[in-house]
Amino acid sequence: MSKAWQAYAGHILDTIEKIGRIQQRGDLTRDEVLYDASLRNLQTLSEATQQLPETVKAQYPTIPWKQISGFRNILVHNYLGDIDPRTVLMVVQQHLPPLEIAVRAMLGANPADGV
Repeated sequence: MSKAWQAYAGHILDTIEKIGRIQQRGDLTRDEVLYDASLRNLQTLSEATQQLPETVKAQYPTIPWKQISGFRNILVHNYLGDIDPRTVLMVVQQHLPPLEIAVRAMLGANPADGV
C-alpha cells in the first residue's frame, strides 16, 4: 500500500472537484441525474479513503474516516435509492471541504512513496 496510496489521494481530490462541477450545474436535491452523479462520485471517494494507510489517516484525526467508510457501505448496498438528497447535499457542502484540505496537506507532507 505504501506505493500507491498517493494515487488514491489523487482520486479523492478528483472526485471532490467533479462533485463541485456537478453542483455548479444545478441542485442535486431536485435533479436526479445530478443526485446520481454525486452519489457515484461519493462512492468512489469513499472507496479511495479505504486505501489510505491508517498511519497517514491518523495524522488527520478531525476527518471522520470511519464514517466516510460507513457512508460508502450505505451508498453501495442501498439499492432502493432512498438516501435523502438533503443528506447527500449536507455531506457535499459540510464534509468535503475539510476532507479536501486534509488530503492536500497529506500529499504535501508525504510526497514520497513510502510512509
